Amino acid sequence: MNKLTNNQNIEKFKSNSFEWRLVQSDMRNKLGSEVYESWLKKISFIEEFSNYILFSVPTRFIRDWITSRYLDQILQIIKIYKKDIVRIEFRIVEPNHSVNTDDALEAGNLKENVSFIKDSYLQYNRIDPNKRFDNFITGSSNKLAYEASLKVSENISHYNPLYIYGGVGMGKTHLLNSIGYELKKNNKVMFISAERFMYQFVKSIKSNDMVKFKEFFRNTNILLIDDIQFISGKEAMQEEFFHTFNALLDKGSQIIVSADRPPNKLSRIQERIKSRFSGGLVVDIQKPDLELRKKIVQKKTQELNSIYSDQLHISKDIQDFISTEIKGSIRELVGAINRVVSFSRIYEKVPNLSETKVVLKDLLNLSESRVTIDLIQTVVCKFFKISKNEMLSSRRSRYLVRPRQTAIYLTKILTSKSLPEIGREFSNRDHTTIIHSVKTIEKIKEKDQEMVDNINKLKNQILYNNKDYEI
Repeated sequence: MNKLTNNQNIEKFKSNSFEWRLVQSDMRNKLGSEVYESWLKKISFIEEFSNYILFSVPTRFIRDWITSRYLDQILQIIKIYKKDIVRIEFRIVEPNHSVNTDDALEAGNLKENVSFIKDSYLQYNRIDPNKRFDNFITGSSNKLAYEASLKVSENISHYNPLYIYGGVGMGKTHLLNSIGYELKKNNKVMFISAERFMYQFVKSIKSNDMVKFKEFFRNTNILLIDDIQFISGKEAMQEEFFHTFNALLDKGSQIIVSADRPPNKLSRIQERIKSRFSGGLVVDIQKPDLELRKKIVQKKTQELNSIYSDQLHISKDIQDFISTEIKGSIRELVGAINRVVSFSRIYEKVPNLSETKVVLKDLLNLSESRVTIDLIQTVVCKFFKISKNEMLSSRRSRYLVRPRQTAIYLTKILTSKSLPEIGREFSNRDHTTIIHSVKTIEKIKEKDQEMVDNINKLKNQILYNNKDYEI
């Protein structure tokens, strides 16, 4: 009976309509109800294309989690019914933005709104409805770039070209996407990365189809190119880009470009192209200041709290810590919040400050070279008021054994040293002694809150060498 049912299901998939509910049922059966209810249930079907399926999920975090853990299994389930499907793509749609028929039609009718190369070219559309002006968080470091982008979306060719530069993860792509999202309603918009532009160019040369390439890229009202620095050194492609650039300017089309450096710092790019970039409006996005970082962390935390309202409450202390300590980029800030969320869901609790510091160790630029066995031994001896000679001795007095085991435990979790290496640094003790010490401390922690507190304090002192944020 089950075999007959499966065959009937497959026949349904062979029809023109995509029976998403059958895939949902298989995902629940094969991946388990808990995984399905926690993650996969949040996937919504938008549309089926010739060789891929477009889904939506409510947040980037959910998309990344599903992609990293379940994407291959989901694709295998779909291929049971639709052998031609070779990939899955996700669109981020906020919980209060339902995916309706109009949305699906918009996704399937891209040739009227967002230009894309079809048939002999790879279908490509980078515009993400979740990256808009209204959810771009502004501060002193990015306000000028934001205002210029907003102006361009209201008045085409006001600044032409608009050149936005800044470091990785600062929000350049978000601004380009926001411009494209606003202008696609009434214009032909092409939003493409320089890498993808390069791919299409090479593919057109190989297929002897440059006429179609030229016609395609020059027949657009708005051209947005992300990460233009990647055309570095490609002379033939730079030549084509220069002529495309001029053709679009001549017809009054708007060009918006992003890069990781100002035009005059672009290496191995023709001077005439750099001159063209400099002839428009050049604006930069600097590293976020503390005020902006706090706004970003607060907004991201609110979004996650709304999704996991009964499970997740990231404390103000942790928010302030992340805002204060992670200064690199907006992407790193969001990544830090996502790590805390992952820890919370895996261990079913929000980490305290000490645990947060360990979770975010690499983002906080704490190189392992700073955490040495000698440092751990020194801090532990000072904490327990014993000498290092006493700790490393063979004596087994209780007041020495516990500090020794604690130091061994901290060495195991805070460094990548092997058991024999740790043993050698503790007066050539056998690796079985090291294992016993680690297990002993783990067992004590399960029952003794004082031991948990002591371990957290020692971690703070070893990792940060200060009293800040101490539990």
